Amino acid sequence: MICFSHLRWDFVYQRPQHLLSRCAQARRVFVVEEPIAVPDETSWLDISKRDCGVWIVVPHISESLSDEGFTLSLQQLLNTLFAEAQIQQPILWYYTPMAVPFTHHLPASAVVYDCMDELSAFKGAHPQLQAWEARLFELADLVFTGGHSLYEAKQHQHSSVHAFPSSIDAAHFAQARQPLPEPHDQANIPHPRLGFYGVIDERLDLELLDGIAQARPDWHLVMVGPIAKIDSESLPQRPNIHYLGSKSYQELPHYLAGWDVALLLFARNESTRFISPTKTPEYLAGGKPVVSTSIKDVVRPYGDENLVHIADTVPEFVAAIAAALAQGQTHSDWLDRVDARLAQTSWDLTWQAMNDRIEAAIATNARETPPSKTKYPTAIAANVDQLAI
Repeated sequence: MICFSHLRWDFVYQRPQHLLSRCAQARRVFVVEEPIAVPDETSWLDISKRDCGVWIVVPHISESLSDEGFTLSLQQLLNTLFAEAQIQQPILWYYTPMAVPFTHHLPASAVVYDCMDELSAFKGAHPQLQAWEARLFELADLVFTGGHSLYEAKQHQHSSVHAFPSSIDAAHFAQARQPLPEPHDQANIPHPRLGFYGVIDERLDLELLDGIAQARPDWHLVMVGPIAKIDSESLPQRPNIHYLGSKSYQELPHYLAGWDVALLLFARNESTRFISPTKTPEYLAGGKPVVSTSIKDVVRPYGDENLVHIADTVPEFVAAIAAALAQGQTHSDWLDRVDARLAQTSWDLTWQAMNDRIEAAIATNARETPPSKTKYPTAIAANVDQLAI
């Protein structure tokens, strides 16, 4: 499988890592990240392998090239990769339509678009993104969506669209239900602790964060995650707001274990209209009461089933957090209902269902289309000849 991603593999562990690491148990998987412009005269690939078995491919393209030359260079580098790694008829898996211009020539046994977000609504989105997404819909055999609201938005744009909402590695986050060693940078933060982990970017409601901290100076808000696409100077600064920076996936249960309530502080705007936060089931698997803004894929099902408190304004959030704190101190059937909901899904089951559809698409394509005989030139060097790939 060759995946084309707008996300850096080592940035935040999320949907692509969960799915593609499982794919790598049965197939060779190459993740081609967005290219990096470099001052060199020649273009090249940086290729490395992660412990999960996935190969990470980072194109470095000469910044002196024109737009047309940039695309041609990427095509030639991919041709080189295919030739050196002896890749024939792979599954092409897209997270970004912006890869279509330099990949549409590649033969494939099946083409999959795993649509995580409405990328055109994000800050800094390329003006041609929607046009290339339309082309990707034409090329794709299958379209997967990261949530039900995104499915509803895309279902009429392709004949085979399937919703695969955020799933859960329950055992990993269930560690937070037991006492765990306290991370050193959280150990001295007083309780009650209200926590959030994830990318801190334009999707967060910073006014809401500031309002909660101002309304209840005795509550401490713990913000775990990298800052992206916003100026760190714009973040609210109060004695009871604590920014702890980026943490690894393995560390997250240790932070979660020390919280009293977990928060989803997403703003309600175009960039969050179709999101399906993976952290919702993760927080719940950790046994923490959750308070969230009214993100559609959180309200349905978690809010509707009274598994998550839903609030939007500062007064509503303060009241909901107070109720969640009380909930954490009393015995109820809430955790049993959480576990019953989470038992219905896992990343293993999600990948299995996706893979079944992919195998069916491969079989259909094999009946309808003879194998491609494309040969790949090796005009541009890549550092793949020293690697056993």
